[in-house]
Amino acid sequence: MIQITAMTYRIAGRILFENASATVPKGHKIGLIGRNGCGKSTLLKLLTGDLLPDAGSITVNGIKDSINGIGTVSQEAPGGDETPLEFVLSADKERADLIKRAEIEKDPVCIAEIQTRLIDIGAHSAPSKAATILAGLGFDNEAQNEPLSNFSGGWRMRVAIAALLLAEPDVLLLDEPTNHLDLEATIWLESHLKAYPNTLIIVSHDRGLLNRSVNGILHVEANNITYYSGGYDRFEKLREEKLALQEAMARKQDAQRKHMEKFVERFRYTASKARQAQSRLKALEKMGSSTTKLIEGNTVFKFPEPELLPPPLVTLEKVSVGYVNNLPVLSNINLRLDADDRIGFLGQNGNGKSTLAKLIANRLEKMSGESHRAAKLKVGFFAQHQVEDLELEDTATEHMARLMPSAAIDKVRARLGGVGLLQDKQTTKVKFLSGGEKARLTIALITHDNPHVLILDEPTNHLDIDARDALVAALNTYKGAVILISHDRRLLELTVDRLWLIADGTVNPFNGDLDDYASWLKDKVKENAGNLVKKVKDEQSQIHQKTSKKEQRKAAADKRKATSELRKKILELEKQITVLSNKRDEVLIILGDTETYEMSTSDLKQIIMKKERIDNELKVVETKWVEASEALELVI
Repeated sequence: MIQITAMTYRIAGRILFENASATVPKGHKIGLIGRNGCGKSTLLKLLTGDLLPDAGSITVNGIKDSINGIGTVSQEAPGGDETPLEFVLSADKERADLIKRAEIEKDPVCIAEIQTRLIDIGAHSAPSKAATILAGLGFDNEAQNEPLSNFSGGWRMRVAIAALLLAEPDVLLLDEPTNHLDLEATIWLESHLKAYPNTLIIVSHDRGLLNRSVNGILHVEANNITYYSGGYDRFEKLREEKLALQEAMARKQDAQRKHMEKFVERFRYTASKARQAQSRLKALEKMGSSTTKLIEGNTVFKFPEPELLPPPLVTLEKVSVGYVNNLPVLSNINLRLDADDRIGFLGQNGNGKSTLAKLIANRLEKMSGESHRAAKLKVGFFAQHQVEDLELEDTATEHMARLMPSAAIDKVRARLGGVGLLQDKQTTKVKFLSGGEKARLTIALITHDNPHVLILDEPTNHLDIDARDALVAALNTYKGAVILISHDRRLLELTVDRLWLIADGTVNPFNGDLDDYASWLKDKVKENAGNLVKKVKDEQSQIHQKTSKKEQRKAAADKRKATSELRKKILELEKQITVLSNKRDEVLIILGDTETYEMSTSDLKQIIMKKERIDNELKVVETKWVEASEALELVI
């Protein structure tokens, strides 16, 4: 159980938490939510002990002696020559330690104990389990056995997530894990987390995940933490009821305040009413302010309207596309894009979604085939690297003004206001903006020239739930075409009306909705994982079969030596059991003789104590005999 009691924490003089309290029951799966910058990631660091509260306490019970403890994804992605499969297996610390000990241990009994523990923790199935997890996160067999140094940072973070899932820590803390995943891996992760056996706390702004994978919500707001049972939809309903009640209470309090103020104003200088007026003044002071910090301003997105162009905007016929000096990534592409299209791209990372997006945006030349683009066509293209490429020392206004040199400053500010960057955020240096604010600025920049097509590649990373809802509303009122690549199922469900599947080197319409795609994908992942598990087992079997005869003879000799020593030990223990049993029988005969009870009390007491000593010795020897016999069975 996690217990947060009257906790206060400040950062750079700013209060993030003030007298906050909350309880997370053991084994619960919790979604940690709140606006960008409210302190969610800081709370995770407070839970791990990386940060200490200024006041109050945080306790995590039930893991003191556990080897797994609290698990988090390191900010530094794994790398080097180690393969993803090797790295994930090494995350099971107990298994790795036991295998290492088994390699150097000489005592047969200790070896038997190690093997028993390995069986208890399912160590022999770990390679298959690790392969299955990696497959679910998008790694095929070839990728699982490549050096980590061959992968990008995003893919290496997937490996780090996979390692945590295999280790199954008592308390698993995840901070926006789906930012590193595509839709396919997100769907798999949702189902895996839903079945996670221990306590889980996940920071996420993905409504789908928060509805399907958790059974409680921790809401960070107004420097406090509030626990709600159930998924996100239930939280939203309960919070709306709570806010409505607070608003009603505030109105009632304001009415009482106005009534008292009128009384005081009317009678404070009237002698007969002076005492009552003073009483009302004290009551007003006790009432305090009726204002609340709970409600913050809603995020707003508003995209500029493009001029109308005759359809189609883009057509592709038998087009192939790829990169210089390489084979085509996609071939035989046949598609048409019109101004009213809302299209979602499906397909695992690496299948060519971004390649197709760049082709439509005219950022990548076709290799072959026929293509047509409408004259004056303008495309707004959002990609994650653009957020990282912002000038950190410049303000949002300076970024936008460079793209709109002839526009008046109020129009520049209006464009920034259209993505929710208001007032001082417009003149704050980019390096001091949150991840969500940087994403909004990037969206403002790509729409500065009123594009006819918006291509958004994972636009919701770093956006909180309110901002995502605002983005949905803006896309649904936007007059141009929209192409979305996103792991956020809700965003896709509420905005797109057609799905294109990018797989097997080409593009085809997907006939069905996202639920159909999720079912299809789960079957495919299950099939691929099954093939991987079989391949891992086959490889292990081949390695075993390739063991030299010399090694086999040595193993047989070691086995004979181990069994010989164990058999010898068992025989010695059996002899001790026989001797002790005979001694015990002799004492029992004495105790069974009626004349014995005519002895003095001290003599009788010595006989009884002798029996107890023999019983204790016999119990110890019999326990050793059972352990040695079980060890012999394991070695055999």
